[in-house]
Amino acid sequence: MDLEGTGPQSAYSRDLGELVLLRGSPQPKERSDAARNREAILDAAARLFREHGVQAVSMDAIATAAGVGKGTLFRRFGDKSGLAVALLDTRERELQEAILFGPAPLGPGDGDQEPQAPQRLKAFVNAYLDYALAHLDLARVSETGSAGARYRIGAYRFWHRHVALLLAGREDPEADAHTLLATLSAEHLRAMLDELGEKRLRASVLGICTTLLKL
Repeated sequence: MDLEGTGPQSAYSRDLGELVLLRGSPQPKERSDAARNREAILDAAARLFREHGVQAVSMDAIATAAGVGKGTLFRRFGDKSGLAVALLDTRERELQEAILFGPAPLGPGDGDQEPQAPQRLKAFVNAYLDYALAHLDLARVSETGSAGARYRIGAYRFWHRHVALLLAGREDPEADAHTLLATLSAEHLRAMLDELGEKRLRASVLGICTTLLKL
């Protein structure tokens, strides 16, 4: 497997524009009253989730705390899963920006030579785990609100393309990217964390990276 600058990293550089298009976009400009309602809902949801846990909070309670009608809440976000996606959006975009433009090894850095695929992949796994474990209950709701929800979230397409580009020297990098990302699903992380703890969880996923990269 070619892990030098002429291999996966060149593929990564060529397809950078595609990744830029896949990254999350800030909320479009909206009417001031709609924007106020959105912020009130998200602030109320974040506070209630933090105080009582995601599962224990009802949509009715969120609407009441935000001072909006239930119809407004459901039209805007659909369900608790939609709220979770919206609450995670900013954190996901921050991670995407770091991957695209930030310091090495998570990002490309600003030097003449890009970091190699193994370093970038392991940095991504560690950064993603930092993000996911800090917001695990929200991530679980966003990914399991309906069948296949995780794979319809725009951020998943970004993570998948990023990992596939770093695995470009493998026979089927797209399939391998899905396989690696399966170990980072919120449901899997919750089970692993409860049974094995964070240290063993991280070591296991990073070990899979090593196997995929054949180091």
